[in-house]
Amino acid sequence: MYFKKSRGFPEGFLWGSASAAYQVEGAWNEGGKGETNWDRFVRIPGKTFKGTTGDKAVDHYHRFREDVALMAEMGLKTYRFSISWARIYPEGRGEVSEAGLRFYEDLIDECLKYGIEPMVTIYHWDLPQTLCEEYGGWEDKRIVEDYVNYATTLFDRFGSKVTYWITMNEQNIFTSFGWLKGMHPPGVQGDQKTFYQVSHHANLAHAGAVLTLKARYPHAKAGASFAFSPCYAWDCRPENAMAKMDYDELQNYWWMDVYAYGRYPAAAMAYLRSVGTAPEIREGDMEILRKAAGLIDFMGVNYYQTTTAQYNPKDGIQSDGAMNTTGKKGTAAVAGVAGLYKNPANPYLETTDWDWTIDPMGIRMCCREITSRYGLPIVISENGLGAFDRLEDGEIHDPYRIAYLEAHIRELKKAVDDGCDVWAYCTWSFTDLLSWLNGYQKRYGFVYVDREEDENSGTLNRYKKDSFKWYQQVIRSNGETL
Repeated sequence: MYFKKSRGFPEGFLWGSASAAYQVEGAWNEGGKGETNWDRFVRIPGKTFKGTTGDKAVDHYHRFREDVALMAEMGLKTYRFSISWARIYPEGRGEVSEAGLRFYEDLIDECLKYGIEPMVTIYHWDLPQTLCEEYGGWEDKRIVEDYVNYATTLFDRFGSKVTYWITMNEQNIFTSFGWLKGMHPPGVQGDQKTFYQVSHHANLAHAGAVLTLKARYPHAKAGASFAFSPCYAWDCRPENAMAKMDYDELQNYWWMDVYAYGRYPAAAMAYLRSVGTAPEIREGDMEILRKAAGLIDFMGVNYYQTTTAQYNPKDGIQSDGAMNTTGKKGTAAVAGVAGLYKNPANPYLETTDWDWTIDPMGIRMCCREITSRYGLPIVISENGLGAFDRLEDGEIHDPYRIAYLEAHIRELKKAVDDGCDVWAYCTWSFTDLLSWLNGYQKRYGFVYVDREEDENSGTLNRYKKDSFKWYQQVIRSNGETL
């Protein structure tokens, strides 16, 4: 749509930034914290870039007051962070750790002291290892009860201080990378049947948390954060248009329809039943999902890139696609599902050094589609650029990050003009952090952290990048100064 004059971002818009416990906290075995699946997984040779771990990360656990003071200097309106389940329940259930609760309460209070709205992610991929060993973690339906018990503990302790709750971070990523690609815990490859069952258990856990939260705090705001990659048909051939529909059903609507409607897309479910990989759905499951969907307040979106879909014949590509984790451009591989679709690189878009497409208009497409299909408000819970940054004489010049964020914010502003109800925009990330499989060389933050892959490297001192001052002005002007 074209508008002669922009309405701008609404008053009270939440300009924010985000992090995740395993990627920033460190202190992996301090404060009574239990071992997580990621603490164990990163110790498997070859799983992460140069064997990097989150043992120390960027030491947010000990330096959170320094980091929050920098957020306040920037003018941040919201800080999205996750809570480590194993800090609260070291064994996944049973005895609760008061030290863990106190750490997060101190973090929440520090945010509130500066007028920063805490936005809490309940689960951002780090699962107590005990539950993995006891019953296979997300593979067993017992995880639902344990997750809801953990979430309830958070609501009871922090519910009077926290308004915005995100139940799951990128459920589509931790399940597919864990049971299809083998790149995240538990490192399983190609197990379609378990992948869909795990996803169903995670949906039930999400729903149980929403129902519990709303029973205790009816005015709290609840949603899940989905890694949304809008898809373009490769061209106007009908078979490629249908490939796009198939992709959307299995890769986008499969998740978002559950959050918003409490049901799975019909065509996707019919396909999965035909190939024997549909999840087992027990009596009462769908009613729980429907009830939770009726209480959802927003759709969380983690937006980084778009993709394309081209018809893939039955004897075509059957691959989840090799991921570029080194920053060597051009090393990612094409993914595809034989008989349905493949996802070739878009020749009209530039890419990052990690082969992620750069498509600012995609964030507007995310918002438009969610608004039209679901009629829900939107929280952009992640958006950012991973890049090689250089510290030179105490300064970091990152015009490429400023250009990336500026272009995306301009498109988000257009989405608001289009009638999308956008509540928040959280960049990924505030400080540099461990980029999961990619180590520490892939930097996202406004604040440079002095460390490299080696655990003994660097001072962990913080340095403001050029983008820090730029985003400060964006916030002060409510998105008018870009």
